Amino acid sequence: MNVFYEEEGTFKVGAILADNTTSLQVEAPHGKRAKIKAASVLLRFNAPSLSEFMDLAQKTAEDLDPNFLWECCESEEEFASDALAEEYFGHTATPEEAAAVLIRLHSAPMYFYKKGRGRYKAAPPKALEAALAGQEKRRRQAEQQTRYVQLLNEFTLPEEFKPLLLNLLYRPDKNSLEWKALETACAASKLSASRLLEKCGAIPSTHDYHLNRFLMEHFPEGIDFGALDTSELSDPADLPIADVTPFSIDDVTTTEIDDAFSVTPLTLGSFRIGVHIAVPTLGVAPDSPLDAVAAQRLSTVYLPGSKITMLPEAVIQHYTLCENQLRPALSMYLDVADDFTVFATSSRLEQIRVAANLRHDTLEEHFNEYALAAGNVDHPFGKELLALWNFALKMEAVRGKTNDSNNERIDYCFNVTDDHITICPRRRGSPIDKVVSELMIYVNAEWGKQLADSGVAGIYRSQGGGKVRISTSPAPHQGLGVSQYAWISSPMRRYVDFINQRQLVALLRGETPPYTRESESLQQYMRSFESAYEVYGDFQRNMERYWCLRWLLQENVSTTGAQVIRENLVKLDCLPLVARVPSLPEVPSETNVEIEISNIDLLELTFTAKFLRKVQT
Repeated sequence: MNVFYEEEGTFKVGAILADNTTSLQVEAPHGKRAKIKAASVLLRFNAPSLSEFMDLAQKTAEDLDPNFLWECCESEEEFASDALAEEYFGHTATPEEAAAVLIRLHSAPMYFYKKGRGRYKAAPPKALEAALAGQEKRRRQAEQQTRYVQLLNEFTLPEEFKPLLLNLLYRPDKNSLEWKALETACAASKLSASRLLEKCGAIPSTHDYHLNRFLMEHFPEGIDFGALDTSELSDPADLPIADVTPFSIDDVTTTEIDDAFSVTPLTLGSFRIGVHIAVPTLGVAPDSPLDAVAAQRLSTVYLPGSKITMLPEAVIQHYTLCENQLRPALSMYLDVADDFTVFATSSRLEQIRVAANLRHDTLEEHFNEYALAAGNVDHPFGKELLALWNFALKMEAVRGKTNDSNNERIDYCFNVTDDHITICPRRRGSPIDKVVSELMIYVNAEWGKQLADSGVAGIYRSQGGGKVRISTSPAPHQGLGVSQYAWISSPMRRYVDFINQRQLVALLRGETPPYTRESESLQQYMRSFESAYEVYGDFQRNMERYWCLRWLLQENVSTTGAQVIRENLVKLDCLPLVARVPSLPEVPSETNVEIEISNIDLLELTFTAKFLRKVQT
């Protein structure tokens, strides 16, 4: 006697070796013996043979139409498979016919629900219709996915991928057909998703690839300000007009001009230095829509050739200290003796009319080390610049930073015009840099002290043990050599400065400051700013690296000088670009070497550097 039984969802046959009522010892056609439960047996038969039985049953099952079988089940009640087999074949079903019906019922779960051993129930019409529709959908999707993979393997971008490119590149839905097809094609080609899409022509601009990644994550709603109302910006009517002649000093690309300077002679060789800061906080009320967008952005984002401003252009134009325009300003006046020591300070809100917006590229021709050595700055503001220079030297000495090593560091200016990059080195600590930085350090430290002394909350930057911290408590900044330091001088570019200026303006006007030290919003802004500022800085450095690589390609540079930083890390000459050189021999730091540049990859922002030789200096 043979049995047809079910084991773990699979139909099997075997010859009975021993029948123990509740269990059977059976032998499979290939000779393997097994113990099965009697309850697993679906039918018993003597013929045909074991080897023929399954073949006949499978072949018969393939000829059975599940849809027709389903139509044969008129009742919504459960039914036995052998009863359906008898109705279908029109006679008492043979063992192989009964097995065929069981196999077919079991293989069509959309049509028949299993209810027990050999018992089933026909699916309701609506449920079957939905299941069949789902099956058809999956079939079409499988065909679609196969077509996608085939096109991608041929480095052809499917038309359906075009509106989904940003998501596929930066934020893929890993359950989507498109991503599954892309993943399959990547595995076959051994390429990353971005590299494969690039080969398909989906990344026409490597610059935009990196920019869009940043925007997708940090500006998902775009960089436009939308329908913000900036038409009602208004400033206090009681602001006096200052009797000074201020001028600003900025890079040629700067539009957010938030500081200017003036020098007014006093008696007996003394003079008054004015540091004038733009005051956008006068027109942007706390918790207003304009304030909300500034608090969301937290800082202007800079990258070579472009920027994403913290404030809308209309607000910037209303408050930027452009020449020949009357603008509100938060001014600090320093009364300076003839030995350049400060003997009095005062702060006030007023209006100023900037006489000139001086730019680095043209000012540096007149205001430089050579002119200062000669004691004559040939410029319309030459006397003022010379006075500011001597004051800056005095303040630098007071801070104990006369031999500041930062003055020997090199900064780089990036200028992108019509996709052409120019990178110019510029030594940090030039007369222009020193004048501006010393005046900013002075007012940020002094205004921070005024906030602290008045018990008004502010956000401070401190440094100790080599670590920079940001907090609401004033503390020494060892790197700058000041007792406290609060960013206040760039309110159009940094939200921390904006908050501190708002507090200081309230103090000067005798109003209640918007924030206390315990304000949850102040703590939240501080934490968010620190995080955003780090992210924006990383992005700026990433884009500067991109343009450095573009410059190497543009100038067709294959070999260049470099200086060893440590171990196999070098910095390229004339570029803010560092690289690992695996072939670099063991040489001391600051050794000058020549390296070979190859395999520049603008997508991955990588290149290969090979050691050529040491350069004698």
